[in-house]
Amino acid sequence: MSEISVQAEYNSFKELGLKLDMSRGKPSSEQLDLSTKLLSKLDNYKSIDHFDVRNYGESLGILDARLLFENLLNIPYQQIIVGDNSSLALMHDCIIFSMLYGTPNGKPWIKEPISFLCPVPGYDRHFSICENLGINMINIPINHDGPDINDIEKLVKEDPNIKGIWCVPKYSNPNGVIYSDEIIKKLARMKTAADDFRIFWDDAYHFHHLTEEKFSLINIIDECSKAGNPNRPIQFTSTSKITLAGAGISILCSSIENIKWYQKYSNIRSIGPNKVNQLQHVNFLKDKNTVEKLMEEHRLILKPKFDMVLAQFTKYLTNLEDTSWTYPKGGYFIDLKTPKGYAKKTISLAKELGITLTPAGAAFPYGIDPDDRHIRIAPSYPSLLEIEQAAKGICLSLIMALTID
Repeated sequence: MSEISVQAEYNSFKELGLKLDMSRGKPSSEQLDLSTKLLSKLDNYKSIDHFDVRNYGESLGILDARLLFENLLNIPYQQIIVGDNSSLALMHDCIIFSMLYGTPNGKPWIKEPISFLCPVPGYDRHFSICENLGINMINIPINHDGPDINDIEKLVKEDPNIKGIWCVPKYSNPNGVIYSDEIIKKLARMKTAADDFRIFWDDAYHFHHLTEEKFSLINIIDECSKAGNPNRPIQFTSTSKITLAGAGISILCSSIENIKWYQKYSNIRSIGPNKVNQLQHVNFLKDKNTVEKLMEEHRLILKPKFDMVLAQFTKYLTNLEDTSWTYPKGGYFIDLKTPKGYAKKTISLAKELGITLTPAGAAFPYGIDPDDRHIRIAPSYPSLLEIEQAAKGICLSLIMALTID
């Protein structure tokens, strides 16, 4: 396109007066409708071991829910805690408890300057926890099979102040990377200067496939146990994008020692989670087969939206130099890479078209993308027509940014 035609098409698009929000990976109302039966009144309020779920107690979650996730995750229920809606809250708890009280095999982290390794691009809310608590963050590049393990092994072997790493191991946010078996095994057995080093394993997209091929990972908890590091991993997941985003349940899995450690301090914070909601989830989700059928319904809603974004990118951006995008096999995001220095400009121009995107740099610690390239695209929430309009608007904004520079 010539500069004049780009400007004309951009101005014409602006006149549509759109108001589209693609800033977060929120399920659409159509997806949420898949789980409305979950809210049905319970026939009885007793768990499998005859506990009245309306009462105080059961700080680890009701046995029914722990057994359900034993089946779903292939982890013994004794190593599972089921909590309230937010897995992010469980992650925050684990950081805070480690800061204030120390891990089972270490002193309180707050007594020394500490660092976390952050594969990038990554999940902004992980980085917000660290930044809020003054934890230094170290960027680790992500390759096609996971974070750069050579960088990680060198850093953790030399620096005892590196206490952990954030990982979204399957369909990573935002670039859809699936960790290889080799990377997972190396994370499990690598030598660390800190005895209390932790892997925060955010398995947010365990069942969230976009293709008919269902990718699976080897079990990080098993691998760490075999390597003699049973306390190293803490795995998190939730039903936020399986059932109801605002009323799901969350899960923490780890070693027996870590489970006891978490319970010791969480018992002070709370007398127990929402067990009525947990029993509703158990009755609704039932087993692995039921969950997989439900997630197939989610996939059929989501895939056309992702395909629409990819089709628009292919149509408008294919010939742009140094521009690329991911083709995720699952998860909730597409990572659009602009030429260096053009993500912020593109997002700003898209905002003028009525398209709200995640801020440039959000996928990096401190909100700083050193190359100003990455734009996280979240196609899940808008309608298919809105997605088509938004994807075209993003393309026009990038072309416009390059044209007027």
